Amino acid sequence: MDIIDRYIIKKYIGTLTFMLLLLTIVVIVIDVQSKTPRIESNGFTIGYFLINFYPYWMLYLILTFMSILVFVSIILFTSQMANNTEIVAIIGSGASFHRFARPYFFSAGFLMLLTLGINHFILPWANEKKNELIIYTFNSRDREKYTELTSIATQLSATEYIFIDNYHQKNQQGSGYMYQKFDENKKLIHQIIAADVHWNKKSKQFILNNYLEKSIDKSNSEKLSHGEKMKQDFKLSPEELFPNDLQAENKNTIELLDFIKREQAKGNQNLNSYLNELHQRTSMPVSIFILSILALSISSVKKRGGIGLNLAIGIVIAFAFIFSFEILKIASSSQTISPLLAMWLPNILFGSLALYLYMKRANQ
Repeated sequence: MDIIDRYIIKKYIGTLTFMLLLLTIVVIVIDVQSKTPRIESNGFTIGYFLINFYPYWMLYLILTFMSILVFVSIILFTSQMANNTEIVAIIGSGASFHRFARPYFFSAGFLMLLTLGINHFILPWANEKKNELIIYTFNSRDREKYTELTSIATQLSATEYIFIDNYHQKNQQGSGYMYQKFDENKKLIHQIIAADVHWNKKSKQFILNNYLEKSIDKSNSEKLSHGEKMKQDFKLSPEELFPNDLQAENKNTIELLDFIKREQAKGNQNLNSYLNELHQRTSMPVSIFILSILALSISSVKKRGGIGLNLAIGIVIAFAFIFSFEILKIASSSQTISPLLAMWLPNILFGSLALYLYMKRANQ
């Protein structure tokens, strides 16, 4: 690695670090000011959130927008190099554009691999910490989905179902419980109805109170029994049986794959949000490399508008990338497009554009 490589890598890392620090300070200040009333109304202090929530939340935000931060950082320092004719001097000394681009590839590849590992195994741990408190930053209507009563209708397997009229997710208890099991001909063969149900953390079982149990044999004869208390063990916790839309973020990739396989075995067809999360963990780090090439290709040519023009072009492209990614995520969640295609299509489109512009710039 020669002087030019070290010089460019230093600018790359230095500009990106400045962008990260600036983003962290600005976002936390704005977010704390806007969410202080909600946080305090739920019995927490801002100091507690600054220690136990915001570090994990910022890690989530930084990794989510890392490719855009890298993109803007490269445009800033490379445009400055182009305006100072540093790039012309480097290439004029006999180095090809491919040689000039080498430290960009090295830095982008390193960040891509680092982010890839964090996304799959470290970020889920941070998300679990973040999601314990994030519900207390929501408005009352959105918070109720996670802290108040909700109805449950879930499929345990191809033949087993659970229904709970009123279930409190935080307290893990509910009323109006019903368990049903059917045979291969979709005939009811076992049913349990209980007045209420709660999760026992010590025994890791569900406890049913005031239950009525009905079993139906092949001859259609019914056997009825009832009692005050009954235990049911599904070998899964309430979080696994009744997952909310935050659960996918909390699982590392191995756990998420196991969860998806288990849900598919149950016959659950509504898994696109979990598949989006799975594919996004790889596609977003790859976008760091793609957008790095795109930023280099755009900003390495001196333009009449200088840094301002390059930055304006970069902001438009960054907005287009984020917008396309979010639109495709929504389309995938509504089962309009497959999660795999939705999470990789922006990379395919912008990767093709980056390759075209890079080759065009290299051949100038």
